[in-house]
Parts: sequence; C-alpha cells; structure tokens
Amino acid sequence: MTENNKIGITTKFADQLKEFGINPSQVYRNQSVQQLVDFAVKKNEGLVTATNSLSVKTGKYTGRSPDDRYIVYDDNTHDSVHWGDINYQFPVGKFDKIFEKMKKFIEGKEIFVFDGFVGADKENRLPIRVINDHAWQNLFARQLFIRPSAAELESHEPEFTVVCINDFEAIPEVDGTNSNIFILIDLSKKIVLIGGTSYAGEMKKSIFTVMNYILPPKGVFPMHCSANIGKDGDTALFFGLSGTGKTSLSADPNRMLIGDDEHGWSDGGVFNFEGGCYAKCINLSEDAEPQIWNAIKSGAVLENVVIDKETLKPDFNDNRLTENTRAAYPLEYIPRAVIPSMGGHPKVIVFLTADALGVLPPVSRLTKEGAMFHFMSGYTSKLAGTERGIKEPKAVFSKCFGAPFMPRLASVYAKMLGDKIKKHNTVVYLINTGWSGGPYGVGKRIAIKYSRAMVTAALTGSLDIVKYRHDDLFNLDIPTECPDVPSEILDPKNTWIDKDSYDLSAKKLSQMFVDNFRKFKDVSPEIKNAGPTLKI
Repeated sequence: MTENNKIGITTKFADQLKEFGINPSQVYRNQSVQQLVDFAVKKNEGLVTATNSLSVKTGKYTGRSPDDRYIVYDDNTHDSVHWGDINYQFPVGKFDKIFEKMKKFIEGKEIFVFDGFVGADKENRLPIRVINDHAWQNLFARQLFIRPSAAELESHEPEFTVVCINDFEAIPEVDGTNSNIFILIDLSKKIVLIGGTSYAGEMKKSIFTVMNYILPPKGVFPMHCSANIGKDGDTALFFGLSGTGKTSLSADPNRMLIGDDEHGWSDGGVFNFEGGCYAKCINLSEDAEPQIWNAIKSGAVLENVVIDKETLKPDFNDNRLTENTRAAYPLEYIPRAVIPSMGGHPKVIVFLTADALGVLPPVSRLTKEGAMFHFMSGYTSKLAGTERGIKEPKAVFSKCFGAPFMPRLASVYAKMLGDKIKKHNTVVYLINTGWSGGPYGVGKRIAIKYSRAMVTAALTGSLDIVKYRHDDLFNLDIPTECPDVPSEILDPKNTWIDKDSYDLSAKKLSQMFVDNFRKFKDVSPEIKNAGPTLKI
C-alpha cells in the first residue's frame, strides 16, 4: 500500500487490513460524497445528472440474484438456520478458497472502504466494514449505512465485513456456485463475499440477513418494514416486499420518517438499521411522491435510470434498462426525518401486499392471531425487475414479508411479533396496494392516493369508529367506509364486471393460502384458523 491518498488510514486500520489478509496498492477510506463522485466520474463508472445525482448502470444484473446467495454451513449454523429452497448451504472449504482468490484478485489494486454501523440503537448496533473495487458502490454503502463520527471512525473495530468485488467472477464448476456471481454469508467468520454482480442492493440485503440472524437471541425483533412517527409521537410500521409501497407510503409529509426498509423492535422501541433509503423510482413523479423526488440531488445514486443524453435529466418513466430502477440517498434528504432514527413502540402496524389476482380487499383489520398468520404467510406479488427473471407480477408467499432475508424459522419471528402486539396493544391492518377490478392485465392497480388515505385512516384512528363486515372466505374484517376512499372499492367484488370470475379467483387465492400454510409445523390452531378458509 503506497503512502499516497491514504485518507483516513490509521495504524490501527492498516493493521486490521493486514490481519484480514488484504494488500491493495491504495486504500480510500470513508471518503466524502464529492470525493467518491469524482472518483466514479474519473473511472467512467457513472455520470452526474441535471439533478446533480450520480447515475450508474449495473450491467447485466439489475436486481437481486436469490439463487446465487448462500449461507455457510458449519457447527454454528447447522441447527440455527432454516435450510431449504431459500437458505442454500455452502461448504466452509469452498468459502475459504473463494475468499483467498478474491484477496489475490485485489492485491495491488485500489480499493474503497466504508467503516460504519448498522442499527441506530447504540445498544444493538453492528459495526461493519464494506470493501469495494468501485467508487460508486462505496458511495452507495456510505449513503445506505450509518455514518460514524470522527471519534467513532478513529476507534472503529468492525464485527462484520462485506467484501464486494464487482469485477471478480466465480467459476461454478470449480467454486461450487450456481453461476459466475455469488453472495456468500459466513455467520461464524462474520464475512460476506459478493462477486460478479454490480447490483448494489446485494450489499444491503446481505447485512440485513445478518441482522435477522443475530438479533432474535438478544430479544430484538428484526423486521423488513418501514417506519414513521406522528407529531404526537405515535410510531407506525409498514411491512411488505419490494414494490408494495413501504418507501412511498411511509414517506408521509405529515409524519416523520424513521426508515424505509429495515428495523429492529427492542424493549426500548423501534430503531432503523440503516442511514439511508433505497427507493424504487420507476414512474416516479413529483406530484405523487414529492419527498423521494426531491431527495434525488447531489449525493444520491441513481441505478439504471435512463438519462437524456442532451439534457442529462432522468427519465423515470423509461423502463428500457429495468423496471427495478432505484434511487439511494441518505435519510436526512427526507424533510423532518428522525435522526437518530428511533421511535417508540408502534401503535399501528400495516401489512402491505400487492395482490396480482385483484381479489383481496384494499383494507382490512387483523386480530393478533390473524396478524401472525398473515405475517408467516407473507402473501404478495413479486414485481417486475426486483429479481432476475421477473417480468410481470407473480403471486408468491414470502414468510415474514421477507423470506429471502430471514435465515431462521418463520415461527421464531412470528412469536416475537405476537408477543409485541399483545404487550403494546398494537393494531394491525392488511392493505392491498395491488390490483382492483380484475387481475393483473385486466384490472388496474389501486391508486396510490387511495392507499395513502387508507393508511391515514388507520393511523389517525378513523378506522376504529366505522362499521365492519366479515368476509368468511378470507376471514377478514373489512370496513364499510373509509375517509377519502370510494366505498364501492372497499369490497373488491364490486369492482369486477364478471362476478363469477371474481368468485373463482377468490377461491383460488384462499386455496393458495391454505396450501402454503401447511408447510408450517407446530403452529397453534388459533393461528391456523385465523387465516383464509375454504369452509364457506
């Protein structure tokens, strides 16, 4: 490592790198936003747009690659990880060999390092280190994770390290991977290895997986949700998979944002894992989502957004590269964001689902057992672009509204949710942000203004004072009215022209719920019976 440009390099840090086995030519540690942008432009990694944001393209992979993510199988994880078709096993020896090859690959090259934290709650935060071979990826890490103070940086000792080397590819027949790309999580060595893909979301989601593994034994409930807080200090949570509206619906001008994606719920309340937001921005408009629109400025990173060659303006409506266009920006870019990003115990929880079949009601209220059922089920639709190969909405059950990131049994997380709901008298609503009037391709997606109105009614208590009807098929309590929402759309059957087709689709979805829930063992009858049923 040369003596030039050793910004932020201390003897302690140098010793840590040496012990880790990395010997680059130069290290750029915790660079400023402008420094990283300058590096990215100089290296032709991206360009500065008319909004002063940095625009980058991730190449072939514009979404996560779930079939290429593995967890190392060893004495510590063989009983604690729920192995299966999501949490794939990877041998210790293969991991070690790939790690050695990656270290040799970056030997004598420039690297960028971000040292910081995951978790706004200092009692439960995780010190991390992110090592990249591209400046823009390090800028992403800087904006998405929690940035340290000068004193914290000086004494920083990472407990988990992410080595993300985009230019390094695996050889499947030699390395034991599924393809040339890989996301390998070693929970014992506390190392994440990422190679072959430039999709930056892999970094944040791998660390999210780590948090979801290490927090439950500490009594902290990890959640794939967004969170905000009202003027009276009332905290609300929004669960849902990518594209269901977590970021959009929690970015409420009348409430303060705690975070848009990943949180923990401890005995002290809710805290954000991250220091930034990673918002989908396909079809983004200033009128519909002004907070996200205005956050796309200097320091923000745009992934795979088409940029006009003449004006350098982003075209958020252009999906030529992917439907999964993204904007990454620090939390403080959202007006009145809560810093540090912590809140009290939630009074309201909202489960967001994007029902591609168009048969779930737009809003319904859940019992505690119903909340546990729907949390374990995690029904939604994977939307186009969020994963490789997804071209149109696809109905899916994703446990805990985040199966790809939940290494433990669903029952572990569901029990924590039920205990929290009971202890803090939290009210839970299921809100469908998907289709109405028919399935995808026939009906239309529920207008975001109506989804916002339903969320507002839930948070302000307006839904506490209206009448409800019970839907026997889905076993849901549905309000008969909601402020600023046409009453006729509250009953999804009313929006279908062909009522018989609605009945068939509704029964189909109910059967899907029942069939999916059979995979969960040792679940109480109260929870099983709280979900949809075919006994009409």
